[in-house]
Amino acid sequence: MHIVDIIIFIVYILIVLGIGVYFHRKNKDSNDYYTGGNNMGSIHIGLSVVATDVGGGFSIGLGGLGFAMGISGSWMLFTGLLGAWISAVLLIPRVIKTAHAKKMLTFPQLLQNTFGGKVALVAGLISFIGYLGFTASQLLAGAKLAVGTFEGLNLNTALLIMGVVAVVYTSFGGIKAVVYTDTFQWMLLMVGLIFIGIPIAYKAVGGYDQIVAVLPKEFLSLSNVSWVQITNWFFTILPIWFIGMTLYQRIFACRDEKTAKRAWYLAGLFEYPVMAFMGVLLGMMARVAAHQGMFTSAGFDSALGMDAELGMPLLLRFVLPVGLMGVMLSAYFSAIMSTADSCLLAASGNFMTDILKADPNKKSSIKISQALTLGIGIIAILIATSMTSVLDLMLYSYAFMVAGMLVPVLVMLFAKKKSAVGALWSMIIGGGSTLLLTIVDFDIPFGLDPILPGIILSGVTYFLLRKR
Repeated sequence: MHIVDIIIFIVYILIVLGIGVYFHRKNKDSNDYYTGGNNMGSIHIGLSVVATDVGGGFSIGLGGLGFAMGISGSWMLFTGLLGAWISAVLLIPRVIKTAHAKKMLTFPQLLQNTFGGKVALVAGLISFIGYLGFTASQLLAGAKLAVGTFEGLNLNTALLIMGVVAVVYTSFGGIKAVVYTDTFQWMLLMVGLIFIGIPIAYKAVGGYDQIVAVLPKEFLSLSNVSWVQITNWFFTILPIWFIGMTLYQRIFACRDEKTAKRAWYLAGLFEYPVMAFMGVLLGMMARVAAHQGMFTSAGFDSALGMDAELGMPLLLRFVLPVGLMGVMLSAYFSAIMSTADSCLLAASGNFMTDILKADPNKKSSIKISQALTLGIGIIAILIATSMTSVLDLMLYSYAFMVAGMLVPVLVMLFAKKKSAVGALWSMIIGGGSTLLLTIVDFDIPFGLDPILPGIILSGVTYFLLRKR
């Protein structure tokens, strides 16, 4: 990598760290640290929502789907559009006023308001574990990008670099640093993809004629996806909009209901079609480049046997000229860190507020929050070193949280009569069964993900215990 690109990337890193330090001085207590004083606007929040939800894991994951299955991989983020718009209509009006009135910092506090402390504690544990895994997935995405871009860099070294940067500025600045860096980082990613990455890669592989000639016909069709895959994406991704701690933090941070709804509508459009198609198109062009022998010097003579998630980073490494490579690398690191920081802050908030039950109004609370964020970030780095697939780690984390908490959240939002006992055991059975089925690699009929039986068991459990 040329020294010019390295300098551009270092400048980007320094800007991000500078934002964290700036907001470190602005935060007064844990309320500021986790919800930004409940006074943030729709544009910043909307861009932060899409940056967090799509981020690096889905950016790298979408490239991998484009490499492996073509344009049909874009359907994964259609569930993001549905989730954003449905939750804007059904969720936000039911939670934001209560959250502001009671100065809530976390999603499990809403469950506590409905079901009591035990349910909130279990929800906090499930959310904490899920977001710890999700943070690790984002750090792994950044490491894979770096390995594919920097010749001679190994995965663990890349993880350490990526982790230190993300953990440091998140620990310092809290939600304000996260939201404002997300805005900056998402704009950088969009500029990088639209004006640099896609047009240069398109020209490098020979344009439309070469893409059509090289790729299998089904790669150019939106129907190259099974009903099982669509079902798995639907039940894994859409419900996260109702149980995601990162999303509740942003709802709480909005100044009012109208602001939050605008932010969610904006985020949905950016997810699909904007990011969905740009991500898979780069992955498809990476497969063409691999077939053409562009990656031979990196040890890959063809697309066969390649890690699909390495295709896009390798494509950028081989086609981008000096200077633009640094900009594009910064753009993709932006996407990755915009999710890593949010998930890290969510895990920290869960641990402090829902598990430790620390008082957010004490002067010492912000130092405790920062220390927890730092420690959890270190653990996430260690977890990432033991994983290989970004998308798998993300979807496992999603599945564990959704199966555990979707049923109690739906009961909280829509049921007239609510059972604390039913909610508690539905979380334990739902999350626990999904985790167990994932660990033992149980063969679910039709190839469905463990999340579906987990949700079913959670719902059945609540139904059986609802009168207690």
